[in-house]
Amino acid sequence: MTAPVIEVMRKRHVKHVMPIETAVHRKPWSASVFNTEIDLAKKGERYYIVLSVMGEIVGYAGLMFAVDEAHVTNIVVDPDHRRHGYARLLMCALAYEAIRTGCDALTLEVRVSNTAAQNLYREFGFAPAGVRQRYYENTEDAIVMWAHDIRSPEYLERLERIVTRVESGGESCAV
Repeated sequence: MTAPVIEVMRKRHVKHVMPIETAVHRKPWSASVFNTEIDLAKKGERYYIVLSVMGEIVGYAGLMFAVDEAHVTNIVVDPDHRRHGYARLLMCALAYEAIRTGCDALTLEVRVSNTAAQNLYREFGFAPAGVRQRYYENTEDAIVMWAHDIRSPEYLERLERIVTRVESGGESCAV
């Protein structure tokens, strides 16, 4: 299998991200939203990446920075390319970027119904911290999850173990 490549998302990538976004989300972001997020990334307020395999973008992810924490805005893998560890690699890249920029914690929201994603996030040390009622489309609740102390040696070891496992083919990704 060809090694995946992760790079910073640019506006030229948006046309390749949009089919994945619309295939996965009931209320997808528009190209305009992605372009605005990329503009904010240029100012250091966001961080967006794409993951490609053999030149084809098959996933993307993003962060929003707030003081000493980073909020995961999205982690998306094309449904036809799941179960290869790509979501784990994207999450690792986000975590490393949050650490690089001096963040102490990561946070995110995840659908109550998305147990596969919840399990993935638990692997990364996320724990439930609350519920946002009717967060998605004003119908489905979101679980708020946090991972603290992400700059600790233990957290860095956790990330290294996950990357090693994915790269060795030892475990596939559920998301």
